[in-house]
Amino acid sequence: MEFVAILMGSKSDYNVMSECVSVLKKFDVPYEVIISSAHRSPQRTKDYIKSAEEKGAKVFIAAAGMAAHLAGAVASMTTKPVIGVPLKGGALDGLDSLLSTVQMPSGMPVGTVALGKTGAVNSAYLAMQILALSNSELEGKLREDRVMKAKNVELDSSDIEVIL
Repeated sequence: MEFVAILMGSKSDYNVMSECVSVLKKFDVPYEVIISSAHRSPQRTKDYIKSAEEKGAKVFIAAAGMAAHLAGAVASMTTKPVIGVPLKGGALDGLDSLLSTVQMPSGMPVGTVALGKTGAVNSAYLAMQILALSNSELEGKLREDRVMKAKNVELDSSDIEVIL
């Protein structure tokens, strides 16, 4: 079974990453969630990546704050797509995690999304777009979601619209 593997560096990260989980649930996309730190539990991280790949993980989402090494560590252990979600916190309020996640060396890509909840949501959508390359049913759900988003813009506008 294909699924999305979600890793986060600490339990407190779940407050943000639950947004990612909610999106995947909405689209009935299978996922796993694990807490594993690139710094505090590197062997656990390595073991999980191997196990997840054997079970069918097709995309990895890694969320971390501060030094945000988790996404890079995951990318070093798999050739599957890795999406990094930088999280706020620490002295630089997320700028450090954003820069750590986005500044990967050549040949070790990490697709990086926005900080925080927006990034968590977008990581789920990006993972689903990757899965939809070989899943026409999921592609159809994503297309319908876009149609609904466009309709919602029109509805919101109709509540306040003034056109001469």
